[in-house]
Amino acid sequence: MGISAYYHDAAVCLIEDGKIIYAAQEERFSRIKNDESFPSLAIKNCLKHTNTGLKDIDAIVYYEKPFLKLERLIKTYLTYAPRGLVSFIHAMQVWMKEKLFIKQNIYKCLKAIDSSFDKKNLSLLFTEHHLSHASSAFYPSPFEEAAILTIDGVGEYTTTSLFYGKANKISTLREIHFPHSIGLLYSSVTYFLGFKVNNDEYKIMGLAAYGNPEHPETKSYIKIIEDNLIQFKEDGSYELNMNHFTYPYSLRMVNDKKWEQLFNLKKRLKDDELQQSHCNFAYAFQKVTEKAVLNICREIKRLTNSENLCLAGGVALNSVINGIIKDTKIFSGIFIQPSSGDAGGAIGCALAAYYTYYEKDRKVISPDAMQNSLLGNSFMENELDTVLQKHPNYINYTSEDELCIKTAQLIADGKVIGWFQGRMEFGPRALGNRSIIADARNPDMQLHLNLKIKNRESFRPFAPAVLEEDVRNYFEIHGISPYMLQVHKVKSEQLKRLPDNYSELNLKEKLYTLKSTIPAVTHVDLSARIQTVNKEQHPLFWKLIHAFKNITGESLIINTSFNVKDEPIVCTPEDAYNCFIKTEMDVLVLGNNILQKQ
Repeated sequence: MGISAYYHDAAVCLIEDGKIIYAAQEERFSRIKNDESFPSLAIKNCLKHTNTGLKDIDAIVYYEKPFLKLERLIKTYLTYAPRGLVSFIHAMQVWMKEKLFIKQNIYKCLKAIDSSFDKKNLSLLFTEHHLSHASSAFYPSPFEEAAILTIDGVGEYTTTSLFYGKANKISTLREIHFPHSIGLLYSSVTYFLGFKVNNDEYKIMGLAAYGNPEHPETKSYIKIIEDNLIQFKEDGSYELNMNHFTYPYSLRMVNDKKWEQLFNLKKRLKDDELQQSHCNFAYAFQKVTEKAVLNICREIKRLTNSENLCLAGGVALNSVINGIIKDTKIFSGIFIQPSSGDAGGAIGCALAAYYTYYEKDRKVISPDAMQNSLLGNSFMENELDTVLQKHPNYINYTSEDELCIKTAQLIADGKVIGWFQGRMEFGPRALGNRSIIADARNPDMQLHLNLKIKNRESFRPFAPAVLEEDVRNYFEIHGISPYMLQVHKVKSEQLKRLPDNYSELNLKEKLYTLKSTIPAVTHVDLSARIQTVNKEQHPLFWKLIHAFKNITGESLIINTSFNVKDEPIVCTPEDAYNCFIKTEMDVLVLGNNILQKQ
C-alpha cells in the first residue's frame, strides 16, 4: 500500500503482484479540495472495495523521506536567518504535530481504521519523493527502457530529476536542488496573478493562451524573466536569481514590490478583473517554462540516447508543454503519469518498493498499466436506489446501446449532462466516468458551462473527448492522448475564417469572435487539450461518443470534471445528485438511469 499525505493531494494506492488494484485521493471522500490529511477515508474505501484487511498487506510505503525534508527546511532557514522566523515557526508547528513523528502517526491512524492492526505484521518503508514520481511514470509505462524526467516544486532537496529506467531498475543521472525550481517559478507567477499556489497553476496555463505573443509588452516580459530571474546553462540545467524570490524563508512566493518594479505591473488580487497585461504576463512565463523543460529534455536524450520518455511531477500536468515535447519529436514514445502530482506519489512509492525493495520482475503492459486511470470506487445498486428514490421520474434503460443513443440525442439537443458511471478516475482529470458532457458545436456552451454550471472563471477552456480513430480529423496530433494531458492545434479545416486582427483582440473579444466548427473546445490560441477514447479500453464512453457521431456526424463531445469550482470531483451517486440539483445541469445519467429536471 502506497500513501501520500501531509503536503497536498493525499492519496492511497494498493498493488497486488505488481498490478494497481485501487487508487484514490482523500479529497473525494472528505470533500475538501486537495485534502492533505492522512488518507484514512481513502484507505477505508480501498480496503472495502478490494475486500482486503490491513492484516493482508505486506508493506506500507510512504512517498517521501520526511527527515531529509526536515533537514532541508532547517538548513534553508539557517541560511536565510534571521529572515523567515514567522515562516519557520509556522513550519515547525506543522512538523511537531504531524511530520516529525510520522511513523507513530501512520501506526496510530491505521489502528484507528482497524483496531486489530498490529505493526509487527508489516514493513513500513519510505522512498525519496522524486523516486516516487519516477516510479509512477516508468513502471506503468509501455516501455522496457526509457529516460525519466520529474519536475515539481520540491521534494526533499530535489526539484528536477533525470533518471534512466530499464526493466525493473531506475538509476539517477542528475538532479537540480532547491531553491532552484521550475515548479516554484511557475507557482510564483500563480501567486503574483492572484491565484492560489499549489492549486491554481493550471489556470496560468489557460490564461497564457490569451496572451499576445507579438505585443511589445509580452516580448518585454520574456526578456525581463530571462535577464533577471532565470539563467539557462549549456548542460540543460538552470538557476534562479534568488534575489527576486522569497519562498525559501517566507509565507509569500516573491517580494511584491520588487516584482511590481521589475515588471512595471501591479500584483493582482484574486477578485481583480483580468487585464490583457495579466494574459501577456502568464504567456511570457509559460514560454520561459517551456524553454527550460525542452532544454532538459534535450539533455536527458543526450545522456540516455533513449527513444522513450516518461514524465511525472506537478510540471508534467502542464499539457501545453507536453504537446510541445510530443511535437518536437525528440522522443518517439512519451508516457505521462495521469496523476503526476503528489497524489500519484502513492502509486510510485508502492511500485518502487515492489520492484526495488522486493526485487520483483517487471512485466511491460501495452498501452500502459494505468487502466485508463479508472482505479477508484465503483457504486453499488443500493447506493443508486437511495438517490433514485429522491427523483422518481427517472427512466431505466436495460440496454447500454439504448442508454447511449438517448444520451447522445440529449447532448445534440443542447442539454448539459452529468455522466456518472463505473469506477472513479484517479488524478485531476475526469475521463468519462465522473464527467459533465455537452455539445462542442454550440458556440455558447463554453461560457454557459463556466458561468452557469461550474461557477468558475469565464476564460477557462474545456477539453474534447474524441474517438481515437477520428482524432486526426480534428487536431494536429500524432499518436494518442488518453489522459487529457496534451494540447495540440485544431486543424485549419475546423476553423472558419477568423478576423484579420484576431491575435490583437483581448480575452473578452476573443471569446465572442472565435469561429470554429467545434468552438466550445477550441481555445483562443486555436488549440485544445485532447482526450482520445479507445473502444477496447473505455467501451461505454466510446459507445456514447459513437452514438453522438451517428446522430450529428461529429466524433467528439465536451468532457469536463463533474464538480463545481473549489469542490473535488464527485465520488458517490449522492455527490452526483447534489451537484446536479444545485447547478443548472439539465440531465443526470446515473448508471443505466436518466434523470431530467422538470
